[in-house]
Amino acid sequence: MNVQEVTSPGGIKAWLIEDHSMPLIAVGIGFHGGSALDPQGKEGLATFVSATLDEGAGDIESREFQQRLNDLSIDFKFDAGIDDFTGTMRTLTDRRDQAFDLLRLALTVPRFDAEPVERVRGQLLAILDDDSSDPGSIAGRVWWHTAFPDHPYGRETSGTAAGVKAITAEDLRGFVKSRFARDNLLVGVVGDISAADLKPLLDRTFGALPAAAGAIAVSESKPAAGGAVIVVDRAVPQSVVLFGANGIKRHDPDFYAAFLMNHILGGGGFSSRLTQEVREKRGLVYSIDTDLVTLDHAALVQGSLGTKNASVAETMTLVKQEWKRMRDDGPTADELAGAKLFLTGSYALRFGSTTAIAGQLVGVQLENFPPDYFAKRNGYVNAVTLDDVKRVAKRLLDPDALTFVIVGKPEGVTGTQAAPAGLF
Repeated sequence: MNVQEVTSPGGIKAWLIEDHSMPLIAVGIGFHGGSALDPQGKEGLATFVSATLDEGAGDIESREFQQRLNDLSIDFKFDAGIDDFTGTMRTLTDRRDQAFDLLRLALTVPRFDAEPVERVRGQLLAILDDDSSDPGSIAGRVWWHTAFPDHPYGRETSGTAAGVKAITAEDLRGFVKSRFARDNLLVGVVGDISAADLKPLLDRTFGALPAAAGAIAVSESKPAAGGAVIVVDRAVPQSVVLFGANGIKRHDPDFYAAFLMNHILGGGGFSSRLTQEVREKRGLVYSIDTDLVTLDHAALVQGSLGTKNASVAETMTLVKQEWKRMRDDGPTADELAGAKLFLTGSYALRFGSTTAIAGQLVGVQLENFPPDYFAKRNGYVNAVTLDDVKRVAKRLLDPDALTFVIVGKPEGVTGTQAAPAGLF
């Protein structure tokens, strides 16, 4: 991909990939600062903003704003993450000016009128109510709060019922004012537009944003309670198990070695060791996986599985055994070669649409990589040696440090500490 760095006359920067094969344009935007900045007592604020930005802006009320998007076939989507707030816009080329104008209004003068705010509040509360009885959601809340008990990462991005009920329209406006600023703006554009045409649109769309965003005060952290086992009793035939420990940051020199190690251990689907040992050989689970979770201020190796209550203890033992085997022996040369082949060959699947590519452009900027990252990424993967992976496995994988959260009625498993109070 040919990524152009475009700077508008007003100094607004964007990454652009021109593609004139179809009359489509996709725009990705990103801002640092997400749900980790939600105020105490108003958890869910960032998510609430993401659900209401397209509910009216400027002098256009909610119903008319939605109607214009529909009539012009313009797609908006906004999403609040733990560390960032992102959005995408997709439009046909001949509706370009209208689409960029509606995006400008949504970002600079959102209305947050009473009717759509209360309607969205009801939707968010309904989702939270559903999650309150879902074993997977319960496991996630307990695991994160246990790992980060006194840190913003221990809170749910979607918030709490009490927090969502407490959020006001002024809180929504305050989030927009503090986060949506030109010095905090990242833009990726893909499709049927030239750099010359994009430059004035950047100023017209984003020029009215404040110059500077508010500070991000989130401290560095590592997961606590290493080695804990927490059982949340629920009358379900199959337990949900979430497990994890401290991981590796995205800019760590050993990240790609850890990336390959995780693929071989549990991130590689049917080819992974955990799937082979736990599912294929013993039929204990339908799926089991692991992932590297890289946040701005923490990092994890995290995994999940579901198994019948009678099999939880055996499955946990197998997870620890595979953790230890990878730590002690590392992968084989054949496993590493297969992981490299898959991870380099499948990389192109992340770029299957203009919207997906725009999102990738923003995601790479949020991670603070340069535009040539896309051209160099597979080279970073292929440069990893077997010794690199073995060294990183010894550094990262300690089976005794794994924290397990089990939601269900697991047989033969005794919790070592209670679940945090007040989560459900």
